[in-house]
Amino acid sequence: MRRAYLIWGCGVAAYLIAVLQRTSFGVSGLAAADRFQVGPATLSGFVVLQVVVYAAMQIPAGLLLDRLGARAMIGTGAAIMALGQTLLASAELLPLAIAGRILVGTGDALTFISVLRLVPQWFPARRVPLISQLTGQLGQLGQILSAIPFLALLHSAGWTPAYLSAAAVGMLFAVLATAVIRNAPPGQDIRVVPAGLREIGAQIRKVWLHPGTRLGFFSHMGTQFSITTFALMWGIPYLVSAQGLSQPVAGVLLTVSVCAAMVAGPVLGVLSARYPLRRSWLVLTIMSANATVWTVVLALDDPAPVWLLALLVVVISVGGPGSMIGFDVARMFAPNTSLGTAQGMVNIGGFLATLTLIEAIGLVLEHAGGYGFDAFRSAWLLQYPIWVIAGIGVLVTRAKTRRHLATQGIHLTPLRMVIARIRTRSRD
Repeated sequence: MRRAYLIWGCGVAAYLIAVLQRTSFGVSGLAAADRFQVGPATLSGFVVLQVVVYAAMQIPAGLLLDRLGARAMIGTGAAIMALGQTLLASAELLPLAIAGRILVGTGDALTFISVLRLVPQWFPARRVPLISQLTGQLGQLGQILSAIPFLALLHSAGWTPAYLSAAAVGMLFAVLATAVIRNAPPGQDIRVVPAGLREIGAQIRKVWLHPGTRLGFFSHMGTQFSITTFALMWGIPYLVSAQGLSQPVAGVLLTVSVCAAMVAGPVLGVLSARYPLRRSWLVLTIMSANATVWTVVLALDDPAPVWLLALLVVVISVGGPGSMIGFDVARMFAPNTSLGTAQGMVNIGGFLATLTLIEAIGLVLEHAGGYGFDAFRSAWLLQYPIWVIAGIGVLVTRAKTRRHLATQGIHLTPLRMVIARIRTRSRD
């Protein structure tokens, strides 16, 4: 078991650095606007392009993961991101900067689902939901690295030293991951036999058509996009330009975000493991809480008090670990030979919504003429259609998944009956 934790810990560290690379451009958004002399729409386009690449690579990454294993994917992903950050460090013109973000998005796409793949290979099934949650939340410490030391280095040393430092750390972990990580215990490695395009297409269709995969997809979509948009691109500009906070205070709130997610993650992991057939209720509760707290903040005609902004950050941050429930759902139904493909499909959900929202916010801000309070308030309203789509998707695919379980003799007791039983026991 000690070896399992060593290998998993190395994978988590590689994912942590991937999060640093992913979020570095978001925290340096205002500096990037000055460096490249671009407006909000073009600036958001940088991150949108990165997320488009990330989302588009999920299915290919899943297929490659099923065939090559986690070790090769994690090491390759770290090296590609380091190259992208190196390009960005020296970029003074848009084309080179764009190329750098494409590479970061590509390497990022190879990392997370590969680290997740290590978990069921090295840990017993009863621990998988909790370890998966810890994987996601410990990895989010990379956001703290970008919000505090990276941002401080950016302000003190400048653009090029900051991004070269991030690239150097990424290359270090590419070497470490290749040296330490093993795909599975000896004799238990699972590899898919190479197949042609027709067989690959059939595998993709089979995985997607299973209602459990689509339930995971919509669960991931509805819980993850708000906090990811906030952390990846528009959180710092919103807090500084619209809400009037200083850069250091805004950075502290992003740190609070990570801490809140790390506290919520293990709790959700335990609940997901204990009540595997009630996971959709966790997802719907998180989505409703996100929508509610945003409604309170956006209803104000003036900047919100710091305590309310802190509450906003805490509540939406639960969506990060909440999105991991989507992977738990997909894992229930996907065989090991196509688990990477299923995880890639689930991961598309949240990032597809994220890239849509990031670009839409940029367009609204561009049309409004800048980063003002009213412009941001209008822009954040674009979240609500996504919650509606994801909520309907969860409800529809949940019903189909339950019908599928019923064909296997697994019948779910209605929640109202469970609550009634609990009340009866408490009275007795």
